[in-house]
Amino acid sequence: MADKAAPTCPYCGDKALLKDSVEVYGGRSFGRMWICKNYPKCDSYVGLHPGTTRSLGRMANKELRTAKKKAHAAFDRLWKYKIKSSFCNKKAARGAGYAWLAEELNIDPHECHIGMFDIELCKRVMKLCQPYLGGNP
Repeated sequence: MADKAAPTCPYCGDKALLKDSVEVYGGRSFGRMWICKNYPKCDSYVGLHPGTTRSLGRMANKELRTAKKKAHAAFDRLWKYKIKSSFCNKKAARGAGYAWLAEELNIDPHECHIGMFDIELCKRVMKLCQPYLGGNP
């Protein structure tokens, strides 16, 4: 896929800058990322697919990053359990999980990426997964 132009920060409206993640992670580099021009005042950034400028999701502040982490933690437990219980491989289990999630959220399967979700969709993911997690999201 082609590299992408700098995204606009959804919080302050400024452009993001392509920088090393060392700026965010305090001395530890995980590669390049889009970081809001006003960082750290505006705490918005997003990681990139390796070797590209294509973001892994949407730019997020701390609140949204936390919501996405919680949604992923709940959802990932479901599809990983499917690997063990159905003896299927990771790709099949994850694909089936995302197909189920897209149907439950009533969204296009091609748009079903937790990294692109807003806080409300993340909350819906956690609520959908909770009954299957024994009340432990």
